Amino acid sequence: MNSDIHRLLDEAFAGIEMTPDAQDLKEEVRANLVARTAELEASGRSSADAARQAIAELGDVRDLLSETDGAAPHTATVRETSQAAFLRHRVRPKAGFVVRVVVWSILLVVGLTLAVLGATEVLPLPVGPIIALLGVAATGVGLIVGDSLAQETTTNHPMPSSRAGGYGLATFLGFYGLGFGGLIALGTLPVWCVVFAALGVIASIILFAFLGATQTNRHKAWTRAAWQHDVSNRFEDEPETAARFGIYTAVIWLVTFGVIVLLVFTVGWWWAPLAFLGGFAVMMILLARMMFGPRKPSAE
Repeated sequence: MNSDIHRLLDEAFAGIEMTPDAQDLKEEVRANLVARTAELEASGRSSADAARQAIAELGDVRDLLSETDGAAPHTATVRETSQAAFLRHRVRPKAGFVVRVVVWSILLVVGLTLAVLGATEVLPLPVGPIIALLGVAATGVGLIVGDSLAQETTTNHPMPSSRAGGYGLATFLGFYGLGFGGLIALGTLPVWCVVFAALGVIASIILFAFLGATQTNRHKAWTRAAWQHDVSNRFEDEPETAARFGIYTAVIWLVTFGVIVLLVFTVGWWWAPLAFLGGFAVMMILLARMMFGPRKPSAE
Protein backbone atom coordinates (compact mmCIF):
# COMPACT_ATOMS: atom_id res chain seq x y z
CA MET A 1 0.00 0.00 0.00
CA ASN A 2 1.21 3.52 -0.79
CA SER A 3 2.22 5.07 2.55
CA ASP A 4 2.63 8.57 1.10
CA ILE A 5 -1.12 8.97 0.76
CA HIS A 6 -1.66 8.67 4.54
CA ARG A 7 1.02 11.29 5.30
CA LEU A 8 -0.35 13.72 2.72
CA LEU A 9 -3.89 13.18 3.97
CA ASP A 10 -2.83 14.02 7.53
CA GLU A 11 -1.22 17.20 6.20
CA ALA A 12 -4.41 18.10 4.33
CA PHE A 13 -6.44 17.80 7.56
CA ALA A 14 -3.87 19.69 9.65
CA GLY A 15 -5.47 22.52 11.60
CA ILE A 16 -8.99 21.11 11.27
CA GLU A 17 -10.89 20.20 14.42
CA MET A 18 -11.41 16.44 14.27
CA THR A 19 -15.08 16.21 15.10
CA PRO A 20 -16.87 12.88 14.52
CA ASP A 21 -18.10 14.17 11.15
CA ALA A 22 -14.60 15.27 10.17
CA GLN A 23 -13.16 11.91 11.20
CA ASP A 24 -15.79 10.04 9.18
CA LEU A 25 -15.06 12.22 6.16
CA LYS A 26 -11.32 11.66 6.55
CA GLU A 27 -11.73 7.89 6.52
CA GLU A 28 -14.04 8.03 3.50
CA VAL A 29 -11.58 10.26 1.66
CA ARG A 30 -8.74 7.94 2.64
CA ALA A 31 -10.47 4.97 0.99
CA ASN A 32 -11.14 6.99 -2.17
CA LEU A 33 -7.53 8.22 -2.30
CA VAL A 34 -6.14 4.72 -1.88
CA ALA A 35 -8.26 3.50 -4.81
CA ARG A 36 -7.32 6.51 -6.95
CA THR A 37 -3.61 6.10 -6.14
CA ALA A 38 -3.77 2.45 -7.19
CA GLU A 39 -5.31 3.50 -10.53
CA LEU A 40 -2.55 6.05 -11.14
CA GLU A 41 0.18 3.57 -10.22
CA ALA A 42 -1.36 1.03 -12.61
CA SER A 43 -1.11 3.62 -15.40
CA GLY A 44 2.65 3.97 -14.83
CA ARG A 45 2.98 6.72 -12.21
CA SER A 46 5.44 6.35 -9.37
CA SER A 47 4.06 5.91 -5.85
CA ALA A 48 5.00 9.43 -4.78
CA ASP A 49 3.63 11.08 -7.94
CA ALA A 50 0.42 9.08 -7.73
CA ALA A 51 -0.13 10.12 -4.11
CA ARG A 52 0.52 13.80 -4.85
CA GLN A 53 -1.83 13.82 -7.85
CA ALA A 54 -4.59 12.07 -5.90
CA ILE A 55 -4.31 14.64 -3.11
CA ALA A 56 -4.25 17.49 -5.64
CA GLU A 57 -7.43 16.19 -7.28
CA LEU A 58 -9.11 16.12 -3.88
CA GLY A 59 -9.04 19.90 -3.54
CA ASP A 60 -9.53 21.75 -0.25
CA VAL A 61 -10.90 19.40 2.40
CA ARG A 62 -12.62 22.36 4.06
CA ASP A 63 -14.93 22.55 1.06
CA LEU A 64 -15.82 18.90 1.56
CA LEU A 65 -16.45 19.50 5.25
CA SER A 66 -18.78 22.39 4.47
CA GLU A 67 -20.82 20.07 2.23
CA THR A 68 -21.27 17.51 5.01
CA ASP A 69 -22.18 19.93 7.86
CA GLY A 70 -25.50 19.44 9.59
CA ALA A 71 -27.96 16.57 9.56
CA ALA A 72 -28.84 14.48 6.55
CA PRO A 73 -30.04 16.99 3.93
CA HIS A 74 -33.28 16.66 2.05
CA THR A 75 -33.35 15.97 -1.69
CA ALA A 76 -33.34 19.62 -2.80
CA THR A 77 -30.31 20.38 -0.61
CA VAL A 78 -28.44 17.38 -1.99
CA ARG A 79 -29.20 18.54 -5.52
CA GLU A 80 -27.99 22.07 -4.79
CA THR A 81 -24.81 20.73 -3.17
CA SER A 82 -24.11 18.51 -6.17
CA GLN A 83 -24.60 21.43 -8.56
CA ALA A 84 -22.20 23.56 -6.55
CA ALA A 85 -19.63 20.77 -6.52
CA PHE A 86 -20.07 20.32 -10.28
CA LEU A 87 -19.31 24.00 -10.91
CA ARG A 88 -16.33 23.99 -8.54
CA HIS A 89 -14.74 20.87 -10.05
CA ARG A 90 -15.67 21.58 -13.66
CA VAL A 91 -12.93 20.58 -16.14
CA ARG A 92 -12.79 22.37 -19.48
CA PRO A 93 -11.50 20.59 -22.63
CA LYS A 94 -7.81 21.11 -23.37
CA ALA A 95 -6.93 23.05 -26.48
CA GLY A 96 -4.70 20.26 -27.80
CA PHE A 97 -7.51 17.73 -27.42
CA VAL A 98 -9.93 19.95 -29.33
CA VAL A 99 -7.44 20.34 -32.18
CA ARG A 100 -6.80 16.60 -32.34
CA VAL A 101 -10.51 15.79 -32.43
CA VAL A 102 -10.97 18.22 -35.33
CA VAL A 103 -8.15 16.48 -37.23
CA TRP A 104 -9.52 12.99 -36.49
CA SER A 105 -13.00 14.15 -37.56
CA ILE A 106 -11.63 15.42 -40.87
CA LEU A 107 -10.00 12.02 -41.46
CA LEU A 108 -13.30 10.31 -40.68
CA VAL A 109 -15.46 12.50 -42.92
CA VAL A 110 -13.04 12.63 -45.86
CA GLY A 111 -12.21 8.91 -45.76
CA LEU A 112 -15.81 7.80 -45.43
CA THR A 113 -17.10 10.22 -48.08
CA LEU A 114 -14.50 9.21 -50.68
CA ALA A 115 -14.97 5.51 -49.88
CA VAL A 116 -18.75 5.78 -50.39
CA LEU A 117 -18.33 7.75 -53.62
CA GLY A 118 -15.88 5.17 -54.90
CA ALA A 119 -18.08 2.24 -53.89
CA THR A 120 -21.10 3.76 -55.63
CA GLU A 121 -18.97 4.44 -58.73
CA VAL A 122 -19.47 8.20 -58.53
CA LEU A 123 -15.67 8.40 -58.46
CA PRO A 124 -13.64 5.96 -60.60
CA LEU A 125 -11.62 4.42 -57.77
CA PRO A 126 -10.18 0.87 -57.72
CA VAL A 127 -11.10 -1.48 -54.88
CA GLY A 128 -7.71 -1.11 -53.15
CA PRO A 129 -7.97 2.67 -52.57
CA ILE A 130 -11.59 2.30 -51.46
CA ILE A 131 -10.55 -0.18 -48.76
CA ALA A 132 -7.68 2.12 -47.78
CA LEU A 133 -10.04 5.10 -47.49
CA LEU A 134 -12.36 3.02 -45.33
CA GLY A 135 -9.35 2.26 -43.12
CA VAL A 136 -8.63 6.00 -42.85
CA ALA A 137 -12.22 6.64 -41.74
CA ALA A 138 -12.08 3.77 -39.23
CA THR A 139 -8.78 5.09 -37.88
CA GLY A 140 -10.32 8.54 -37.44
CA VAL A 141 -13.29 7.30 -35.43
CA GLY A 142 -11.06 5.01 -33.35
CA LEU A 143 -8.72 7.90 -32.50
CA ILE A 144 -11.68 10.10 -31.51
CA VAL A 145 -12.97 7.45 -29.10
CA GLY A 146 -9.57 6.62 -27.60
CA ASP A 147 -8.48 10.24 -27.21
CA SER A 148 -11.82 11.24 -25.67
CA LEU A 149 -11.72 8.49 -23.06
CA ALA A 150 -8.17 9.42 -22.05
CA GLN A 151 -9.31 12.93 -21.03
CA GLU A 152 -10.20 13.98 -17.50
CA THR A 153 -13.79 15.13 -17.09
CA THR A 154 -15.63 16.93 -14.33
CA THR A 155 -16.93 13.67 -12.86
CA ASN A 156 -14.38 11.07 -14.02
CA HIS A 157 -10.64 10.67 -13.70
CA PRO A 158 -8.79 10.17 -17.03
CA MET A 159 -8.78 6.59 -18.29
CA PRO A 160 -5.31 4.96 -18.55
CA SER A 161 -3.93 5.40 -22.06
CA SER A 162 -3.64 1.64 -22.66
CA ARG A 163 -7.31 1.03 -21.80
CA ALA A 164 -8.45 4.06 -23.81
CA GLY A 165 -6.40 2.69 -26.72
CA GLY A 166 -8.22 -0.63 -26.31
CA TYR A 167 -11.58 1.09 -26.72
CA GLY A 168 -10.20 2.93 -29.75
CA LEU A 169 -9.04 -0.37 -31.28
CA ALA A 170 -12.42 -1.99 -30.63
CA THR A 171 -14.13 0.94 -32.34
CA PHE A 172 -11.74 0.69 -35.30
CA LEU A 173 -12.41 -3.03 -35.74
CA GLY A 174 -16.17 -2.63 -35.52
CA PHE A 175 -16.25 0.31 -37.94
CA TYR A 176 -13.96 -1.45 -40.41
CA GLY A 177 -16.00 -4.66 -40.21
CA LEU A 178 -19.26 -2.83 -40.82
CA GLY A 179 -17.61 -0.92 -43.66
CA PHE A 180 -16.60 -4.20 -45.31
CA GLY A 181 -20.21 -5.34 -44.97
CA GLY A 182 -21.37 -2.16 -46.70
CA LEU A 183 -18.93 -2.69 -49.58
CA ILE A 184 -20.21 -6.25 -49.97
CA ALA A 185 -23.81 -5.04 -50.03
CA LEU A 186 -22.94 -2.49 -52.73
CA GLY A 187 -21.26 -5.17 -54.83
CA THR A 188 -17.79 -3.63 -54.57
CA LEU A 189 -16.35 -6.70 -52.82
CA PRO A 190 -17.15 -10.40 -53.45
CA VAL A 191 -19.46 -12.14 -51.02
CA TRP A 192 -16.71 -14.29 -49.51
CA CYS A 193 -15.29 -11.11 -47.95
CA VAL A 194 -18.13 -11.36 -45.44
CA VAL A 195 -15.65 -13.45 -43.43
CA PHE A 196 -13.46 -10.38 -42.91
CA ALA A 197 -16.48 -8.24 -42.07
CA ALA A 198 -17.67 -10.76 -39.47
CA LEU A 199 -14.16 -11.13 -38.07
CA GLY A 200 -13.86 -7.37 -37.49
CA VAL A 201 -17.29 -7.00 -35.90
CA ILE A 202 -16.96 -10.04 -33.66
CA ALA A 203 -13.44 -9.07 -32.54
CA SER A 204 -14.81 -5.61 -31.73
CA ILE A 205 -17.66 -7.04 -29.64
CA ILE A 206 -15.32 -9.36 -27.73
CA LEU A 207 -12.87 -6.53 -26.99
CA PHE A 208 -15.68 -4.18 -25.90
CA ALA A 209 -17.08 -6.89 -23.62
CA PHE A 210 -13.69 -7.56 -22.06
CA LEU A 211 -12.97 -3.87 -21.48
CA GLY A 212 -16.42 -3.26 -20.05
CA ALA A 213 -16.25 -6.27 -17.72
CA THR A 214 -12.84 -5.27 -16.35
CA GLN A 215 -13.54 -1.52 -16.05
CA THR A 216 -12.74 -0.02 -12.66
CA ASN A 217 -14.48 2.91 -11.00
CA ARG A 218 -13.18 6.22 -12.40
CA HIS A 219 -15.68 8.50 -10.64
CA LYS A 220 -14.22 11.27 -8.52
CA ALA A 221 -14.79 11.40 -4.79
CA TRP A 222 -17.37 14.19 -4.91
CA THR A 223 -19.52 12.32 -7.46
CA ARG A 224 -19.36 9.10 -5.45
CA ALA A 225 -20.55 11.02 -2.41
CA ALA A 226 -23.41 12.52 -4.42
CA TRP A 227 -24.46 9.09 -5.72
CA GLN A 228 -24.02 7.15 -2.49
CA HIS A 229 -27.79 6.48 -2.27
CA ASP A 230 -28.04 5.17 -5.85
CA VAL A 231 -28.45 1.48 -6.62
CA SER A 232 -25.03 -0.01 -7.30
CA ASN A 233 -24.04 -1.90 -10.43
CA ARG A 234 -23.94 -5.66 -9.99
CA PHE A 235 -20.70 -5.91 -11.96
CA GLU A 236 -19.09 -3.51 -9.47
CA ASP A 237 -20.42 -5.38 -6.43
CA GLU A 238 -19.51 -8.83 -7.78
CA PRO A 239 -16.25 -8.75 -9.79
CA GLU A 240 -16.47 -12.50 -10.36
CA THR A 241 -19.79 -11.99 -12.16
CA ALA A 242 -18.18 -9.41 -14.45
CA ALA A 243 -15.32 -11.81 -15.16
CA ARG A 244 -17.72 -14.65 -16.01
CA PHE A 245 -19.67 -12.36 -18.31
CA GLY A 246 -16.50 -11.44 -20.20
CA ILE A 247 -15.50 -15.10 -20.61
CA TYR A 248 -18.99 -16.20 -21.68
CA THR A 249 -19.18 -13.35 -24.19
CA ALA A 250 -15.85 -14.31 -25.75
CA VAL A 251 -16.97 -17.94 -26.07
CA ILE A 252 -20.34 -16.96 -27.58
CA TRP A 253 -18.77 -14.80 -30.28
CA LEU A 254 -15.98 -17.24 -31.07
CA VAL A 255 -18.60 -19.94 -31.63
CA THR A 256 -20.72 -17.50 -33.64
CA PHE A 257 -17.77 -16.66 -35.87
CA GLY A 258 -17.09 -20.35 -36.42
CA VAL A 259 -20.71 -20.91 -37.42
CA ILE A 260 -20.59 -17.92 -39.79
CA VAL A 261 -17.48 -19.27 -41.53
CA LEU A 262 -19.08 -22.71 -41.78
CA LEU A 263 -22.28 -21.31 -43.29
CA VAL A 264 -20.42 -19.11 -45.79
CA PHE A 265 -18.47 -22.03 -47.21
CA THR A 266 -21.33 -24.56 -47.16
CA VAL A 267 -24.91 -23.36 -47.64
CA GLY A 268 -24.17 -19.75 -48.65
CA TRP A 269 -23.26 -16.34 -47.24
CA TRP A 270 -26.89 -15.21 -46.90
CA TRP A 271 -27.23 -17.44 -43.83
CA ALA A 272 -24.38 -15.65 -42.04
CA PRO A 273 -26.55 -12.75 -40.72
CA LEU A 274 -28.82 -15.29 -39.00
CA ALA A 275 -25.85 -16.71 -37.12
CA PHE A 276 -24.82 -13.19 -36.10
CA LEU A 277 -28.34 -12.38 -34.86
CA GLY A 278 -28.42 -15.65 -32.96
CA GLY A 279 -25.13 -14.86 -31.21
CA PHE A 280 -26.34 -11.36 -30.37
CA ALA A 281 -29.61 -12.70 -28.93
CA VAL A 282 -27.76 -15.22 -26.76
CA MET A 283 -25.46 -12.47 -25.45
CA MET A 284 -28.44 -10.24 -24.56
CA ILE A 285 -30.11 -13.10 -22.70
CA LEU A 286 -26.86 -13.76 -20.85
CA LEU A 287 -26.53 -10.07 -19.95
CA ALA A 288 -30.10 -9.93 -18.63
CA ARG A 289 -29.59 -13.13 -16.64
CA MET A 290 -26.37 -11.92 -15.02
CA MET A 291 -27.56 -8.36 -14.34
CA PHE A 292 -31.02 -9.15 -12.98
CA GLY A 293 -30.71 -12.73 -11.76
CA PRO A 294 -30.71 -13.63 -8.05
CA ARG A 295 -27.71 -12.25 -6.20
CA LYS A 296 -25.49 -14.05 -3.76
CA PRO A 297 -26.44 -13.52 -0.11
CA SER A 298 -24.20 -10.86 1.43
CA ALA A 299 -21.83 -12.03 4.12
CA GLU A 300 -22.54 -10.14 7.32
